[in-house]
Amino acid sequence: MASAVENERPLPGAEPGGQSPRLDDPVGQRQEPRHIGTEAPLDVREMRPMRGRLPGTRYVRVTRSSAGGFERRGPGRLVATERVLRPRGPAGQVFEGLRGLLIGARIATERELHERIGVGKGLAVFASDNISSSAYATEEIMRVLALAGTGALALTMPITLLIVAVLATVVTSYQQTIRAYPNGGGSYIVASDNLGPLPGLTAAAALLTDYILTVSVSIAAGVAALTSIFPGLFEQRVAIGVFFVVILCLGNLRGIRESATIFAAPTYVYLLAIFGLLAYGFFLFATGNLPHYQAPPEWHAVQGGEALGLLLLLRAFASGSVALTGTEAVSNGVPAFQPPESRHARTVLVLMGSFFGTIFLAMSFFSAQLGILPDPSEQQTVVSQLAATLVGDGSPYHYLIQLSTALLLVLAANTAFADFPRLASILAKDRYLPQQFQHRGDRLAFSSGIFVLSFVAALLIVAFGGSVTNLIPLYTVGVFLAFTLSQTGMVLHWYRRRGQELGWRRRLLFNGLGAVATGIVTLVVAVAKFALGAWMVLLIIPVLILIMLGIQRHYVHMERALSLELPAELPEAPLPRPQPPRVLVPISRLDRAALQALAFARSISPDVSAVHIADDQQEAEQMNQGWAQWGGGVPLAIVDSPYRSLIPPLLGYIDALDKQRRRPLTVVLPEFVPRHFWEYVLHNQTAARLKFHLFFRPNTVVIDVPYRVPGEGRREGAGEKPAD
Repeated sequence: MASAVENERPLPGAEPGGQSPRLDDPVGQRQEPRHIGTEAPLDVREMRPMRGRLPGTRYVRVTRSSAGGFERRGPGRLVATERVLRPRGPAGQVFEGLRGLLIGARIATERELHERIGVGKGLAVFASDNISSSAYATEEIMRVLALAGTGALALTMPITLLIVAVLATVVTSYQQTIRAYPNGGGSYIVASDNLGPLPGLTAAAALLTDYILTVSVSIAAGVAALTSIFPGLFEQRVAIGVFFVVILCLGNLRGIRESATIFAAPTYVYLLAIFGLLAYGFFLFATGNLPHYQAPPEWHAVQGGEALGLLLLLRAFASGSVALTGTEAVSNGVPAFQPPESRHARTVLVLMGSFFGTIFLAMSFFSAQLGILPDPSEQQTVVSQLAATLVGDGSPYHYLIQLSTALLLVLAANTAFADFPRLASILAKDRYLPQQFQHRGDRLAFSSGIFVLSFVAALLIVAFGGSVTNLIPLYTVGVFLAFTLSQTGMVLHWYRRRGQELGWRRRLLFNGLGAVATGIVTLVVAVAKFALGAWMVLLIIPVLILIMLGIQRHYVHMERALSLELPAELPEAPLPRPQPPRVLVPISRLDRAALQALAFARSISPDVSAVHIADDQQEAEQMNQGWAQWGGGVPLAIVDSPYRSLIPPLLGYIDALDKQRRRPLTVVLPEFVPRHFWEYVLHNQTAARLKFHLFFRPNTVVIDVPYRVPGEGRREGAGEKPAD
């Protein structure tokens, strides 16, 4: 037995030849039920009565397990070290090596604060989407105006000024949102708190759609910038786009801090390169030396064909409004910043708006001054034409502009990778998405959200041929709808707090202006782009809302069915059995399914112990407190898992427990059975995974105790038999 003798002491009051009194905790700590001749939980001191050398003398031997892979934190508390996560077979070791190479070493939960980012990296992570829009926002306005002829391109600058004014309003409004919600104030949270669940879900569905499109559009635009200087890659733009999605997926699986470190350089290279280009352009303009621009004759031939009417102007404004995407990302990601979080987030928000507004205005100004035309084939971007005109086609600076633009546009999708998984995690905690989305991986990243975002975004790139123009009509509808709901919620927030905060009228006014401005843009974008593909987004959002409501209804029903507050009939006390088995019951949470499994375990053996793997300190304390009420005297071991892994620590605990005494072990697994087969995907299938691992383990018997959930509106013990 892997244990060490800690202490030996005579039994208090023991008389020679007499009976030993009851054994109490020798150090005055929390009482643990004692099972003489049975196995106690691995982390609990075991006390065994022993006969002394002299006739009639007895003493107690106190032992504590020294199992490898665990550290003892206190009575009934263990910490699973990284040793228990190490694979045991050759295939597992190869996979572990590959995982470490691609993703990196595991990060413990207590190091979460060290993984936060400051203003410098925050600008790269949360502002790259908005800043990168300056590379194609002007071009999207021009593409629509060019449908009415080259003369209509003179309206590019007025539309740009109008969009920048809306941007300034939105940035100011979100400054107020960050002040009011210093722990993160995305549209879903603000709308839910102030407008109710349905507006909150509408904002959430709009944002989820927008984040997916952010990845698709940003990467497609980045590939377009790349093919402008390497035309031979144009035919492979879809494959290149999917490749970039995979790279971003792997980078974000490494955690937000490391992904920020990897992706920060392209952001600042782009800013330096583009500001250098624009400064040189203004110098040429001031000295009257702007070079002459000449578009290919065939480009002029395809311009025109539509009348310059109100609808066309609205379409141009809607296409340029893509520039405002990413503005909300900062308020969504406030918890990712280092303390003081809200101040750092507001600083990033102001820098983001200032950088983008300056670049956007300058791009539109020079495009109008030079008379640049958008390339109908999308092979030459407006930025590429501007750089080629100012610094020379094929010059080193031209290549620098295009390469930095391409990298920034690709990495701008990183904003969505930072916010989509976080929003999905919040929705999962509120039971609107499958609970898998709320769990973080080895690197403190929300892995499930990252995988889903990558898959759907890559699918869109393939479906739309990697074309920015084809994807843009789907864009901006969702983000402006979320903007409007968020700002409307903030208006109600400040109104309800009138008299409680100084300056509430001013803040209400700012958010009111933001709500009106974004509301108008939402209507304009929906009308102007409806026939071009926006109808799909307007259809997807209600579908997503219905799906989330259905998921939430399922989880509410499961919670009611498993609640300990409901009447429950537990089996009778166990019958005595010769040579009872050693039984272990893994407990994920205290509910009716767990108690039913525990009662079954006690019915087959008096030698029963339970184990709970905890990845959160508060969760562990709640389990400890609940066990005192519901545990029924069964010893419980809590294993802290700082790397948030479940199966390896549990298997390691079973192995260490087995070393105490070589005897077959029976593992009783509680598992509830949903009413419908499709509901299985909403649960982690932990019992199924554990059964798979234990199936190959020698001297182990696995017993599954299913708890079948009764129908909705029916409760056990209320006029019907309990689920068998």
